Amino acid sequence: MHLEIENNLIVGAEVELSINSSERCDDIELIVIHCISLPEGEYSNNYPKDLFLNRLDFNIDPSFHTLKDLKVSSHLLINRDGSLIQFVPFDKCAWHAGQSSFEGREDCNKFSIGIELEGTVKESFTEQQYDILNDVIYLLKREYPIKNIAGHSEIAAGRKNDPGPYFNWKRLDV
Repeated sequence: MHLEIENNLIVGAEVELSINSSERCDDIELIVIHCISLPEGEYSNNYPKDLFLNRLDFNIDPSFHTLKDLKVSSHLLINRDGSLIQFVPFDKCAWHAGQSSFEGREDCNKFSIGIELEGTVKESFTEQQYDILNDVIYLLKREYPIKNIAGHSEIAAGRKNDPGPYFNWKRLDV
């Protein structure tokens, strides 16, 4: 798939802008891979989207109660079917990394793009997700001075474990 960026958004992606973002002051040098499903292991619902847009009903599932005070977002969500949703333009910081560091630099939100894959650390990701992820990474590396790609577990060691053992790093064409 041929992707393009216009006005810091991927052309053709569904766009749902989240207010869970801030101004960017550093160059984009890192892509952070995450995974999310709400409730864990349940797919094809709008709960991750609702979380990023601050409209998740925390009473739907007991596991949602721990998310109640979170204000989080990612730049992109890649669903199981390969569809793409953008929540934050690339010229802004999405609040995806939390307390984090990479190669001695703190607060990875300032210099990274966060990509969520619909999934869990307990299952493999889909072919469609790897295909679009590779297309997105290629596009981002063409547009921005990306130096590294890391998992959330690498930048928030001990606190986060995604994208997990079922994410196949060898599938990335980078």
